[in-house]
Amino acid sequence: MAITFYEYPKCGTCRKAKKWFADKGIEVNAIHIVEQPPSKEELRDLFEKSGLELKKFFNTSGQKYRELGLKDKIKDMSEDEALSLLASDGMLIKRPITTDGSKVSVGFKEEQFEESWS
Repeated sequence: MAITFYEYPKCGTCRKAKKWFADKGIEVNAIHIVEQPPSKEELRDLFEKSGLELKKFFNTSGQKYRELGLKDKIKDMSEDEALSLLASDGMLIKRPITTDGSKVSVGFKEEQFEESWS
């Protein structure tokens, strides 16, 4: 199973998730989420496969999120507007995003990874 792993290498959560995969002997195709952010179409696909609310794809603890005042704006955005905004800046996207083409996880929780990726 080929796993795509969107990460920000300086992110502690991404490093923990990557180590989890390494410890399990699972190879991932790591993509730098800031240098190569997923396109709007890729994000739409990830969002639809994830079963999560679109809000869960936003890095709500990020500086950029706060600077843009998105906390109050997201609820009034259309899905299309939110996806365009996410695609415009990898720092707005919660990470890591992990997918094998059919399953998608956002963020890193060890128990969720055990369930999804073991």
